[in-house]
Amino acid sequence: MSRNHAPLFTLDGTGQVVRWSLGAERLFGRRDEEAVGRSVPELLSTGPPDGRWLVGRVPGGSGEPEWGVWRAGEDMGDLDEAVLDAVFDQSAVGLHVLDRDLRAVRVNPVAVGMRGVAREEIIGRPVVEVYATEGVTGVESMLREVLETGRPVRNVLVRFHPRLDPQHEHVFSTAVHRLEDGSGQPLGVVVTAVDVTDRERAQARLRLLHDVHERIGSSLDVERTARELVEVTVPGFADSALVALTDAVLRGQAPDLVTEEGAPLLRCAATGEADDSAPVTEVGTVLLPGLFGDELPKAPTLLPTGDPHGDGPVGLRLVAPLAVRGQIFGVVAFERRSTLEPFGPDDLALADGIVARTATCLENALRFTREHIVMTALQSWPLRQERTTQRAIEVAQRHRPSGRGGGSWFDVIPLPGARVALVVGQVHHAGLSAVATMSRLRTAVHSLTTLDLDPHELLARLHATTRRLAGEQGSAPRPGEPTASCTFAVWDPAEGRLDVARAGTSLFAVVRPDGSVDPEPVAEGPLLGADGPPFASATHTLPAGSTLCLASAVRDGEAGPSTEQLVDALRHPDHGPEQMADAVQHLLAPDRVLLVARTRLLPPDELREWDVPPAPSAVAQARARAAELVADWGVPVDPFDVKLVVSELVTNALRYGAAPITLRLIRSDRALICEVVDSAPTAPHLRHAKAVDEGGRGLHICATMAEGWGVRYADDTKTVWAEVALAP
Repeated sequence: MSRNHAPLFTLDGTGQVVRWSLGAERLFGRRDEEAVGRSVPELLSTGPPDGRWLVGRVPGGSGEPEWGVWRAGEDMGDLDEAVLDAVFDQSAVGLHVLDRDLRAVRVNPVAVGMRGVAREEIIGRPVVEVYATEGVTGVESMLREVLETGRPVRNVLVRFHPRLDPQHEHVFSTAVHRLEDGSGQPLGVVVTAVDVTDRERAQARLRLLHDVHERIGSSLDVERTARELVEVTVPGFADSALVALTDAVLRGQAPDLVTEEGAPLLRCAATGEADDSAPVTEVGTVLLPGLFGDELPKAPTLLPTGDPHGDGPVGLRLVAPLAVRGQIFGVVAFERRSTLEPFGPDDLALADGIVARTATCLENALRFTREHIVMTALQSWPLRQERTTQRAIEVAQRHRPSGRGGGSWFDVIPLPGARVALVVGQVHHAGLSAVATMSRLRTAVHSLTTLDLDPHELLARLHATTRRLAGEQGSAPRPGEPTASCTFAVWDPAEGRLDVARAGTSLFAVVRPDGSVDPEPVAEGPLLGADGPPFASATHTLPAGSTLCLASAVRDGEAGPSTEQLVDALRHPDHGPEQMADAVQHLLAPDRVLLVARTRLLPPDELREWDVPPAPSAVAQARARAAELVADWGVPVDPFDVKLVVSELVTNALRYGAAPITLRLIRSDRALICEVVDSAPTAPHLRHAKAVDEGGRGLHICATMAEGWGVRYADDTKTVWAEVALAP
């Protein structure tokens, strides 16, 4: 390997020197003109230096063979020294050579230039002491461990503010290796340092952007999103942060457009300080526009803080708009004081990425907030029971909204004849459109109840309404694609009769006073908007004190209560409706609604009925009995009006109806209800009689004297009714 280097001197074939190197001059003490042309014995007459010698053939310029002479090992020492000199003088890596006492014995120019410390301040002094004044601590133990064990350490990051750039923190990647002699004994250590400040700053920016995308926008809440922005950026990006949102955004309204004229009203939505002792702006405070400059910035901007003409320090505030597609949601202001270096161009680009992500999350949160407000308004139903229904049932209602717009609803609707309708429904798609559909279906149910239809007929018409609503939205359901489920039940406290129809899989159970539970009093029916009628229906005669439990259907992906769980929760007839509702509610998923109703029967002092014989004289008898009953009850009505209405209804039944005929009077808080039941399917209708007609004025008289009138049908009977309002 040594022959790869120039020989000390070269001999020709006769043994005479033909070339003499500078190394040979230093080694033998003879100049070139004294050595060339002489023989080796003459040159070495005083004896060669100690050591081993190597002789080998080298290419010659004359074509004759020439021989080179090397001193063994001498050429490699020169090479090592040359390499070491090159590393110290030309390397871009900072180098410190320390002895066994960790004193600096040699440093290269790069190491001196990196830190701005003079070479005279380093050489001969403990390196730990030299750099302690620069803020570098905790490295002595690492250096001594390498010196004692010989195990090198690499990629140790050291952070401090060098003298050449005291305003900015620099990061150096250091490595420590032990120096040993030929026998392996430690001579000291060598420390290498590379300035990786730009790399670390770039990685820190990437980490911050990753945290921004991971942590901001975790909830669809405007104020929570603003707080998340502060939590992510303080203290890593700034010593303090203040997020101001427009008053419209905080109230859930549409954001203002970015304009050249003026600035919207801004309120503090979130603020944070790295120093707990620093004053914090109170959330909700109205902020002056000057905090963010003369006008709202359109891009991240640096603004001076403090009075440039005063004695206090002047710094920079980074202000950035929270805007999306020309809509301004607010502004954020960052400040750095003592712990972090001043903002720079890279920080402006980073802030732009932070506010862009936050503004998008605010837009999503605001859209959700606005939809939630609309859904809450649409999905509001009366939570108090009307007095007109309390004579027939006692109701407990439950609803636990989740904010997703479940599209569930319930209603307790008073019907003629002291009857009560119980309705529970569920639109099978969550969201604002489901709530809107729910509201329209609920309105349709209220309208259809005025027709006094049987429950299954009402669901058939509600099905047609559902299909029509889907068609208006341009998404008519395909076969097998459900839209809504609904259970409609009518309780008649006069007869103790329950008529119920069911579309879909709404929960419905009946608990009798003896504690027996019927979890399936009516079969499941097709869904509204899907297959359509006929819908499952059933009729039950129930004693007073029975309990009806209705709940909206389970949405796809949810699990409803099992039959055993439902029976266990309901098999306590001694519990009131409120207790039963509490027991069932925890079995239901959020957004499902629950109705628990305890049935009642009308007492004798509120209900009286007579059979009417099919004879003309029966009209006078019915009129007399009605007048007598009104007097006994002390009902505040005009007896003449009651006698006239009863007379016309009974006459109409005798003339156009069929036996058996029954007259029924029902007393309520608002009216005296007169009902006549007969077995003829013919429907009475209001008409205007001519002056010469002897009849045809009965229903016209009833419509004039009564608060309202109507007709409803059962399987083999019909009931014509009229309500005479009580005096105020």
